[in-house]
Amino acid sequence: MQISSKEKPASNMHMNIQRFGRFLSGMVMPNIGAFIAWGLITALFIPTGWIPNENLSKLVEPMIIYLLPVLIGFTGGKMVAGIRGGLLGAVATMGIIVGAGVPMFLGAMIMGPLGGFVIQKVDRMFAEKIPAGFEMLVNNFTAGIVGAGLAIAAYIGVGPVVITLNLIIKGLVEKAALAGLLPIASLVIEPAKILFLNNALNHGVLGPMGIQQVSESGKSIFFLLETNPGPGLGLLLAYYVFSKSMVKQSAPGAMIIHFLGGIHEIYFPYVLMNPLLIFAVIAGGCAGVFTFVLLGAGLVATPSPGSIFALLAMTPKGSVLPVLAGVLISAAVTFIVSAPIIKRRKFLEDEEKLETAKEQVKRLKGQKIDTELNINLDGEIKKIVFACDAGMGSSAMGASTLRNKLKKQGIHVEVVNEAIENIPTDAQVVITHENLSTRAKLAAPQAEHILIKDFIETPVYDQLVEHLEKLKAVKPEKPRESLRIDELPVLQKKNIRLGEKSVGKIEAIKMAGQLLAESGYVTEDYIDAMVQRENDLSTYIGNGIAIPHGVASGKMQIRKTGITILQFPEGIDFGEGMAHLVVGIAGVGNEHLAILSNLASVMEDDEIAEGLKTTTDLEYVYKLFTKK
Repeated sequence: MQISSKEKPASNMHMNIQRFGRFLSGMVMPNIGAFIAWGLITALFIPTGWIPNENLSKLVEPMIIYLLPVLIGFTGGKMVAGIRGGLLGAVATMGIIVGAGVPMFLGAMIMGPLGGFVIQKVDRMFAEKIPAGFEMLVNNFTAGIVGAGLAIAAYIGVGPVVITLNLIIKGLVEKAALAGLLPIASLVIEPAKILFLNNALNHGVLGPMGIQQVSESGKSIFFLLETNPGPGLGLLLAYYVFSKSMVKQSAPGAMIIHFLGGIHEIYFPYVLMNPLLIFAVIAGGCAGVFTFVLLGAGLVATPSPGSIFALLAMTPKGSVLPVLAGVLISAAVTFIVSAPIIKRRKFLEDEEKLETAKEQVKRLKGQKIDTELNINLDGEIKKIVFACDAGMGSSAMGASTLRNKLKKQGIHVEVVNEAIENIPTDAQVVITHENLSTRAKLAAPQAEHILIKDFIETPVYDQLVEHLEKLKAVKPEKPRESLRIDELPVLQKKNIRLGEKSVGKIEAIKMAGQLLAESGYVTEDYIDAMVQRENDLSTYIGNGIAIPHGVASGKMQIRKTGITILQFPEGIDFGEGMAHLVVGIAGVGNEHLAILSNLASVMEDDEIAEGLKTTTDLEYVYKLFTKK
């Protein structure tokens, strides 16, 4: 599909909004279990709960004031800078919790990532300046100093800002009520809820206003403005009807927790996943408030939690039907407005599938495409990880799809799904959406990354299965008797060439590969695998040394582990630096690790590395690389 220049800015803005929404929801989704735990304790044990218990109800306030915001702050910091970022995110979040004195979910979503960002910058600043042996001391003290500073800044600066924001919201709601325009209060209330200001809004703004109104007229509509479960119900119902995969499957459970359990926080991430849905909940909220005003609905106290049962329990006689009407109408309006937005997202996904189909046609015609599979691994693929924001939605579906394809072909490879920040260190291949590529590569720099546009339908899965089948089917060539491969040492003196004239880097790589082939370590085809590796990723490792070797498919062309060393006194431009020593490697076992260990020692000693660039002593080079 061709995109005109006029369409690109809108598309980029939409992508940026979606990315920001996914980042916000990514801080919340991993902690949904904690929200449910708090919700169950609240619904069961508070004085208006199902089985009131004075002692157990004491858990409610500390969990929502401290536990949940700290968890969000930790997750946000971890998304930016790993466990260390999570630590700073949690510490910074405590400053805003104490400074505000009300549930600070929004503050946690600000301070968590900020803590991760600041410690990341500080760590980079000190990265190469810490004396050996002092790393732990410096790391602990920098974390402590930065954490203390962020906590104090949050306490002094951010907390008062949030309190001021609450006062502004209160003023707007009061003005709307006095002007007879109470329905438009939803323009403020619904976005504030989505940003997790719901408890501060309900108990700090609407609750006191409602108490005053009850003292005057016996009931208050202010108790219904934030606690109305209708918009959330309509939104989740629309997701269930019009979405697909794991989002569709998670919606019914969320509806029960939200509508019957009264835990509104459960639907906030669904809005953050597609921020345009904020207009749907605003429309539903406005419709519900308009109905409440029209029918004279009101409650006698704040329903807590905001479930339909709590609403009915706080409804005075004669007001049950008005309350139910407002809830149902708000749900219906939200559902109607949500439908085209969720359908539109599905339509965009269908467009991506169309693009995928076009790419398949290009592949059949032999054209190069962006989704061409290109894996460069030196060994057997044992673990593939699907990664997304939360690790439990689209990535789970993708992992299941690939797992089934591999199972049908009898290929045994571990396939798992994880949140991006939890990608395991032993992951060899990471599959993620192209919009998440930067975060995924930062989280797992050791892995090969495959970027896709659709976790459910993509040609990459079939290509990956085909690739693994080839690795399974291809057998190493049987060595000729005359080669006596079992007697070949890893490094032979004849394979050390000093004083070579400078050539292009590809030619130098071919020279190293040709020596390996002539000595019987590899077949001629391995040379092409070495060139392919260099084209995919430079093998220059610094200090004047390059170590060209083959891609994963070239493993099958190795007869025995071997190494060749070529010296180019005038140097060869490898793009990232001038290489004077080109060490060709063909490894199938661990025999070459001792030589690589010696190579690492050479790199650390600048004097030795400098001497190797021009030495004419072959015996010295041989002993240097084969010493034990």
